[in-house]
Amino acid sequence: MEETNLHEVLRAVYEEMMPLCEDMANVAKAVAGLGALFYVAIKVWQSLSRAEPIDLFPMLRPFAIGICIMFFSTLVLGGINGVLSPVVEGSHSMLEGQVLDLNELQQKKDLLEREALLRNPEMSYLASDEEFDKKLEELGWSPSDLVTMSGMYMERQMFEVKKQIRDGFREFLEILFQAAALVIDTIRTFFLIVLSILGPIAFAISVWDGFQSTLTQWLTRYISVYLWLPVADIFSAILAKIQSLIIERDIEMLSDPNFIPDTSNTVYIIFMIIGIIGYFTVPTVTGWVIQAGGAGNFTRNVNQTAQKSGNIAGAAAGSATGNISGRLLK
Repeated sequence: MEETNLHEVLRAVYEEMMPLCEDMANVAKAVAGLGALFYVAIKVWQSLSRAEPIDLFPMLRPFAIGICIMFFSTLVLGGINGVLSPVVEGSHSMLEGQVLDLNELQQKKDLLEREALLRNPEMSYLASDEEFDKKLEELGWSPSDLVTMSGMYMERQMFEVKKQIRDGFREFLEILFQAAALVIDTIRTFFLIVLSILGPIAFAISVWDGFQSTLTQWLTRYISVYLWLPVADIFSAILAKIQSLIIERDIEMLSDPNFIPDTSNTVYIIFMIIGIIGYFTVPTVTGWVIQAGGAGNFTRNVNQTAQKSGNIAGAAAGSATGNISGRLLK
């Protein structure tokens, strides 16, 4: 199953769990009704004890909340999702456009790299079977030619092993990159489902005097978590754009017949590591858009994980230059 299909499965899970809000709304109606009774009674007795006219406008609040509880799925969730869904669609379309350009440029770059390797007489027989067979035919059967032939086979085998290790590490990082995006989306879906199912209870509790902030806290948390996906898509689009600019520059260099390409894909691997670490900063960045409380421990743990991943990545990069002085778990 592809990554896009997994994201669609999470969307389907969210939609399938929404009917559970109706079951919770029945309980919330009783809690809200009892809270409205006490709320109105207190307001009326306060006005009567002070010999003041009764202000009816504040008493409309529990009835408005009760209407929201009765039609929670359509009125509350439908309204919020309807307002925020264009943001999700816009950020996703931005990501799709950047990824499409990146794939086209990557295919063009791979073709130019192969052509550049074939132009190099010292590397062409490693990249092409035809060139390898052609070079073997040019050799004879003298002892020196047999030694050269054995060296060619060993060099080609080492080239293939190195390529397989490099491609395997690249695929491993791509899996981690996709897994990081799915982790954020899965946690987001879980939070949205819990907030949606328990939303009627939060609305009902907010009817009681002294718990009015429960309503605003639920709204800010729901909107903040909902925006995780757009922020993650924008982050992915930025990475794709940076990679596109780098590939465009590589294509310009590969257009030079005298240029010999580097097949190590170091820059690509670096950006995969950056992307893996960057995905775990999505909750923090979303908190800058709309401030929400209640997820501080999760955000703090995510930031600590991202910091430790950055230390590991930096130490791994330093080990390539001989600097491995025990900093992997600092």
